[in-house]
This record gives sequence, structure tokens and C-alpha cells, in this order.
Amino acid sequence: MLYPLSLAVFRQKSREMPLTSFVREIGNMSKKFTKNEKHECRRGGAYIAPDSSPLSSTAGSSTALTEHGRWANLPPELLLDIIQRVEARETCWPGRGDVVACASVCRSWRQITKEVVKTPEQCGFLTFPISLKQPGPRDTPIECFIQREKATSTYRLYMGLSPALSGNLNKLLLVAKKVRRATCTDFVISLVGNDFSRSSNNYVGKLKSNFMGTKFNIFDSQPPKDSPVRSTNRSLQKTHSRQVSPRKPMFITAKISYELNVLRTRGPRRMKCDMYSIPASAIGQGGTAPTPTAFTNCNDEARLGFKTLKSAQNVPLVMRNKAPRWHEQLQCWCLNFKGRVTVASVKNFQLVAAAEPSQNVTVPEQEKVILQFGKIGKDIFTMDYRYPLSALQAFAISLSSFDTKPVCE
Repeated sequence: MLYPLSLAVFRQKSREMPLTSFVREIGNMSKKFTKNEKHECRRGGAYIAPDSSPLSSTAGSSTALTEHGRWANLPPELLLDIIQRVEARETCWPGRGDVVACASVCRSWRQITKEVVKTPEQCGFLTFPISLKQPGPRDTPIECFIQREKATSTYRLYMGLSPALSGNLNKLLLVAKKVRRATCTDFVISLVGNDFSRSSNNYVGKLKSNFMGTKFNIFDSQPPKDSPVRSTNRSLQKTHSRQVSPRKPMFITAKISYELNVLRTRGPRRMKCDMYSIPASAIGQGGTAPTPTAFTNCNDEARLGFKTLKSAQNVPLVMRNKAPRWHEQLQCWCLNFKGRVTVASVKNFQLVAAAEPSQNVTVPEQEKVILQFGKIGKDIFTMDYRYPLSALQAFAISLSSFDTKPVCE
């Protein structure tokens, strides 16, 4: 039989040649795109925070993916065995890039790689760009940190414990640019640090505040799967009339509110998050959160607007900050960040689910910290998130803490 024989030959050669050398050869081959091909490629599942132009996961980009001769014609059983070995071997970045290299070889490699790689909820790893919009793991949170650059008003999200502990293992996930306007503040979120255009394929969403910095809306560049939400399309007709590159429609997926501190009492900020794209049933037993599998283009019907569902089965998830306790000896408010936060700051917070009794959510589930954010050094903050939030949602919520709120403190 051809396939078992080929598989046996590969296994024999794999003992002679290290798997890393084999994958490195594949990775070098997958990077042999011309500048024109790179320009035509669109965002997709090849890179999580691309250092160069990312590849598309849609069928329309098949012309940009070169069929590399003998590699494209490998038997499916042999190819599956190769990719499973690579995926099982590389569990963190930068080694996780070998899995990306396999997906960049050709369509057949890409399809099998997408089938082998699981979602962050299932495996706890971030591999492709779409992983940033998928819920995190249910038990162990994904540990990240945010680096603030005040001079450029830029915020970079990395996967890792901290700059000092992770070293070269840090992986850039998302970048946000703070833009101050006359009546509001925008945090534009992109996959790369040098392209924040709304018409760009690197653009993924934004966070927008009101004039006082007490209320924020999280916008996504695509509607969540099976979860209709409101959209804004004020610039849609203008861009079409000018015949320029259309700006992506924006979909409101969450609202963040900070309570006013009218009496100026001492204490931490109090915040509430209404996650329109996540049903409250997601944290219940057997519940699931929306998990997109690919970046999609919004059709005209989607751009005309969505309404937030109000039925009992689609009640949005509500999160509130966990109430701290007053420490008599230290004379300050304290929360248990389990060593992930070391500097006292008004920006520090932990979010837990605020479920109603009718939603049948257990008490231990309501006490689980879904997102925690805190300061560990000058312009360095940790951000740990878990199911049902995605990295993009957690990052946007954390960015709201950076905006000035004199009426809330």
C-alpha cells in the first residue's frame, strides 16, 4: 500500500533528521512570495500578529498560495501525521510559528492544519489571527501583558508573563492607538503597530468613550457568529459615493460603564460590562460562547444594522468588578491577584459574572475571575483572561481603564 509505506519512510527519516530542521525547511519555502503576492494577500489564519503581510483564509486567495510541487501532493495520511507531530511539539511561541509555517505551504497543508489546530478554549493556545476573537480556556487563564508607550499613545498586547520573565518568548498579539477627539476618545485596535486605517485588513475593532470617559462601546469589524448586535454605518454611503476603499462597518459588541463617584469617597472604581455578543447562558452548565472560525466579509444586509436581542434565551452576559476588601494593617483596598499584580493602582480590577438567580449559574462559577488587569511596573500591566472572553474583548475592556476618569475616583 502506498500510504502506509510512505508513512513508514517518513517515520524512519524523522529519526535521522530532527523535526525542527524539517519544519524550518517548510517555513523557508512558505516565505518565498513575491512582493506583489504579499500585497495581494489578505488577513487570515497564517499569522497571529504578522511581521509581514498575512495570508487569507478565504478561497479567493488561492492564487496567492503557491502549490509547492511534491509538498502539495503528499498523501493525506502522511501529511496529517506530520502536522500532528509539529502541533504537539510546539506549545508556545516562537516555536508555535512552525505550525503557522505548515499552514502557509499550500491549500492542502492549510486545510489539514486548520483541522488539527484546536480553539483556545480547547487547547489554551493562540495560533492564528482568528484565535484572538475566540473564547479563552475555561480553567487556566491565558496570561498576557500590556506595554504602554506614552510618547506615541500606543498600547501593545503581548502573550507572556512579563517582559522580564518571558524574554524572547513574548508574542505580539494586538496593538491599540489612542486618538483624542473633541467629544470622545478612541482606541483603534490593529494586528500590527504601523497600520490603524479602518479600511485596512489589519484593522479589527476599536473602543470609543463618551465625553466624560465614564461609558465605552466596544466595536468589532465583523458581527459575532449567531449573535446579532447593533451596527453603525454612517460613513457607508459616503465612502461608496466617493468611490474609495470602503471603511468597514462597525458592530457594537459590548458596553462598559463606570459609576460616578459624586461624594468623592475613597475606594476603587466600580465598573459594569454588558457583553452583547455573549449570552448569559454561556457561563452556565453546558453553555457555549460564540466562536468564529474565520474572518468574514459583511454583506449589505449586515451593514444595514442589527438589533440586540431581548428574548430570555439571549440575555447578554453582565460582568462587574470584584469588590475588594479593606486591609486594616496596610490601610488600603486589596484583591488577591495571585502574584500577577505588584503595584497598587486605581486601574487594577478583577471582573466576575453578575448572574441573576433565574439564570441558574452556580455560585463557584460566579466567583471565578474572568478577567484581571493590574500594574506591575512603569507602563507595564498584566492582563489575564479566560472563557467566555476573547483576547480582543479582554484587551478592549482593559484599555478602558487607561482613560482618565476624574469623576469616578
